[in-house]
Parts: sequence; C-alpha cells; structure tokens
Amino acid sequence: MQMTGFNPQKLSGRAIGLLSGVALGAIGLGQTPEAQAGATFKIDDTKWVSVGAGLRTSFRAQESGAGANGEKWNNDFNLDNIRLYINGQIHKYLKVEFNTDCQTCGNGGEVRVLDAIGKFEVNPYANLWVGRMLVPAERREMNGPFYSAVYNIFSAGTPFEPADYNLVIKSDGTSAGSFGRDDGATFWGAAFNGRFQYAAGFFRGLRGGANVNDNILYGQRFAYNFWDVEKNPGYYTSGTYYGKGGDILTVGVSNQYQEGGAGTAADPGNFRGTTVDVLMEKVLAGGGVVTVNGEYKNYGISNGYSQASRDAGGGFDMFEGNAYDVSGMYLFPQKVGIGQFQPFLRYVNVDPSTSSTREVYEGGVNYIIDGHNAKVFASYQYGDLLTKGLNYKSTATGENSSQVMVGFQWQI
Repeated sequence: MQMTGFNPQKLSGRAIGLLSGVALGAIGLGQTPEAQAGATFKIDDTKWVSVGAGLRTSFRAQESGAGANGEKWNNDFNLDNIRLYINGQIHKYLKVEFNTDCQTCGNGGEVRVLDAIGKFEVNPYANLWVGRMLVPAERREMNGPFYSAVYNIFSAGTPFEPADYNLVIKSDGTSAGSFGRDDGATFWGAAFNGRFQYAAGFFRGLRGGANVNDNILYGQRFAYNFWDVEKNPGYYTSGTYYGKGGDILTVGVSNQYQEGGAGTAADPGNFRGTTVDVLMEKVLAGGGVVTVNGEYKNYGISNGYSQASRDAGGGFDMFEGNAYDVSGMYLFPQKVGIGQFQPFLRYVNVDPSTSSTREVYEGGVNYIIDGHNAKVFASYQYGDLLTKGLNYKSTATGENSSQVMVGFQWQI
C-alpha cells in the first residue's frame, strides 16, 4: 500500500477529485460537498482510499440575547462542524464515499453518518449515486457550509428544504432527512461540453406523519454555464472559486416535490419548493475578483394542511412564501500576511405567506489563507430575522437586533 500526498491548490476551483475524479466531502447544516482529502492510500492501479477532515468553529454575540429581561448581549462559542471524509475507488467505474459530522454539536455532540454513497461513474453524461446523499436543491445547499462564500449562510438565510427540517433522521412525521441529505438515488451528468449540468433524484422524504402512503420525494437541479464551466465533484457546487475557476456566470433552477410531504397524518398536504440561483464571478485585470451570489425561493403547500391544523401546532410545517438572498464581495489581489482580504455585503428577505416579512443586513470580511481549506471571517448583522428566526407562524412585529460573529474554517 502506497500513501501519496495531495495538494488541492494544484487544481482549478474545487478539485474535481482525487486521482480518477472522486467526489470529496459534504455539505452542511445541512450540508456541503466533499472535502479534498489530505492523503491517498494507493492499493493498486485501480483501488485507493483517501482520508480528510474539516472543522468550522465560531463565536457569536447577539444583542438582547441574555439577562433576566434580555438587556444583555449573549456570548456563544460554537463548534459548528467537525467532519471526517473517506473516499475510495474499487473499480474504474465504482467508487464509495463516507462522511461523518457532529450533527448535535450544540448539545455535547454525537458523531453521525452524513453521507454514505455508492457511485457508478461511467462518463460525463450519465452517472448514478445511491445511498445517503444531498437532495438536489439550490446552490446554497449544494455548496454546503464548507464551500459557501459566506460563513453563516444557513443560520441567517432563506428557509430550509425538507431534508434540513430536522437535525436528525426520525420516523415520526418530523423528519425528511438530515443536513440536506436523504436516502435515495440521484442521476447526474453534463452535456454540451459541460455547460449544461443536471441532477435528478428520488428520495424517501418525509418519514411517517403526513406521508401515510410512503410517497417519494422528487428533487431536480438544472444549471447552465454561460462563461467558463464550473468544475466540481458530482453535482456539487461552490459559492466562489476565488478567481481560480476563471470567469463564471451560471444560472440554476431546482425543484422538490412530495405528495403528502407536509402537514399531519389527519390533514396532509403536498409540498413544492422551487428555487432560482445565480453565481457571477469575474477576474479583473489587476487580479482582483468580484463575486455575486443571488437566490430566489418560492415554496408552497397544496391540497391539504388547513389553517386550523397549522394553528394547532405539530406536523411537518414547511415554509410557504417567497425568499431572497443576495451577496457581493471583492477579493483583493494583494496578500497581507499569509492571506487575502475579501470584504462582502449581504441582504436576506424572507416573506412568508402566513406572517410578516423579515430581513437581515450583513457586512463583513473574509481572510482567505488557502481557499476553502483555510479562512477566517468576521461580520456584523442587523435585522428582525435574527429575532423572529424561522418561526414563520409569528406575526409579531418584533425588534431589529444586532449580531457580531467571528468564524474559523480549516480543511485537509
């Protein structure tokens, strides 16, 4: 057995893979793709195993978050993710991926299965993954926490998909997966010299509860690359390539649908979630990089789940309405110390159909040391989304709140 080192910086954007192109680690809160493994153990000319790890940890302080009357700022240290990545190849066309995460880190932490995928990868046009994997969705989900351009893309962002509704997988009508993953199968590939990329999957979706007939959840994502072609493992994406992927302009459309995918066993409804996302990244003449991410969501529940059932509480109560998330950033070409500064601005607007609109403004700076493998970030947020959160039944006006945050991300 031979062990060889791996330098992800030798590859453009996120590495297409190790050796023959294995997909690397996985997304977070649902969610990210695979990590670029730190070492590869070569068994023979066709068999190998790679191992890697990823860590995200942060400090947050929110206004009116502590004290008897909420008059104090709270101070929270968080272990957001600790992941182990294992990938392997057993045949020219057969690969395997296994990733773990501390999915309940806030309560002491339990290491659980994140991804467990058997891969049939034959050609660029048509491939099949089976097991537990990301449900095809918008770019944010396909980036996951480790490959997003903004650190806290989930905690103060647009509403979650069904597979992110619960941190852990249950069969009591309150879970349709975990961290954006679910058990099923996904066909994916690319055509027209890689410009058109697709992923279509079939998953368990909601377990029990409203899904009394064991209906399948269907998830699809289609994207077109107008400028340079994005290169990622499988059907994963990135929120930025720090200029190493060329000039990027990609538009993606995704949709998820499940009959009986929301509500209660006595009053089920059909869930549909549709998203359009855009990534534009331009390398300027002086070496600086401009990156813009945009996302629009429209979610709805039909044919059931009456207002009376919703008001009574319980059930699988998915978001209904519209949501927007847009961010822009600039990566300075000059190095300062061991990294480059990347200031950013972000705006999120969530407009539920059953309660008041909420929004948040964010400004911050990333310090990029080694792309997605090593970076530090700091930001300031302001808005009522911080106080109302994802409780879309709330109709109270609420007060705007401030939050400061510092985060660290390492991968190998």
